[in-house]
Amino acid sequence: MISFECDYNNGAHPKVLENLVKYNDAKPTPYGFDEFSDRAKQRIREACGLPDAQIFFLTGGTQTNATTIDSMLYQYEGVICVGSGHINVHEAGAVEFTEHKIITIADTDGKMEAATLDRYLDDFYHDGNRDHAVHPGLVYITFPTELGTLYTAAELAAIYQVCQRYDIPLYIDGARLGYGLMAEGSDVTLPYLARHCDVFYIGGTKIGALCGEAVVFTNRQAHKHFFSIQKQHGAVIAKGALIGLQFEALFTDDLYFRLAGHAIEMAMRMKQIFREKGYEFYVDSPTNQQFVILDNQEVERLSQHVEFTHFGQAPHHRTICRFVTSWATTEEEIDTLKRLLPNKE
Repeated sequence: MISFECDYNNGAHPKVLENLVKYNDAKPTPYGFDEFSDRAKQRIREACGLPDAQIFFLTGGTQTNATTIDSMLYQYEGVICVGSGHINVHEAGAVEFTEHKIITIADTDGKMEAATLDRYLDDFYHDGNRDHAVHPGLVYITFPTELGTLYTAAELAAIYQVCQRYDIPLYIDGARLGYGLMAEGSDVTLPYLARHCDVFYIGGTKIGALCGEAVVFTNRQAHKHFFSIQKQHGAVIAKGALIGLQFEALFTDDLYFRLAGHAIEMAMRMKQIFREKGYEFYVDSPTNQQFVILDNQEVERLSQHVEFTHFGQAPHHRTICRFVTSWATTEEEIDTLKRLLPNKE
């Protein structure tokens, strides 16, 4: 059985494990106030081109989103997100559990459009009854999107300009950030992204780490008691060096970006195989997530040999299936998939 189910069912890259083993007996200061975490943060600052960025380590994506969003909103505020956004569809109401409403707006192929955001905010502030409503206090997008699509540099800048015009922070969910940055045709770099938002996070769990996400506040805008808010959310790990050591390894010799680039290379090979065999795509994704439409009978047959996600129903007894590559995907796994797929007539 080969797996294209997700990009977080592998262990960790050997360099990450090597760093953990190397310093296993170091007895670092707990809660992330250790030399390894400090070094990791400095390397992330250098990679982002932000010498004054504030960085916090958390363990998982949902925890990171709920904690960060809660820290940035007043009780009466909500977060704007497209309907297909991760916090809206795949986090079991974690943001709402912190008593902040998710305000959804329409998307195009999973992406928020600056014009749609501007129209919503303009309507809100021209509503004489707005003080009776949940106030928009934050804008949330993912890079890449839930459908594996990407914002261009111009699209990202346009969204950020709208946010700045209305004095609303922009938060970018980067669970798969590396895969987006390294995707073919992407014109967004890490320093560019860092300059066009107020906070984002770099996902480690899905790109080479056992666990861990790095939240980056770009303009010294972190809540002055962010650590205490982490603690309230159960998001402070006592053995904080566990995450710091992993990010230190990932941001040494561009390992993070090299791992992401490998996953993209494997995904493009997979995409070409599906295309050559005549399969239909649900969306054109340049990242490590590929969405392919299969007949239900073929879904059942292929599932005997390959793990993949059933993303949704399609007309005419078909299923939208998600195939995901990762930093650990091998050429042999791609070749096996090719042999298992029949040519479509």
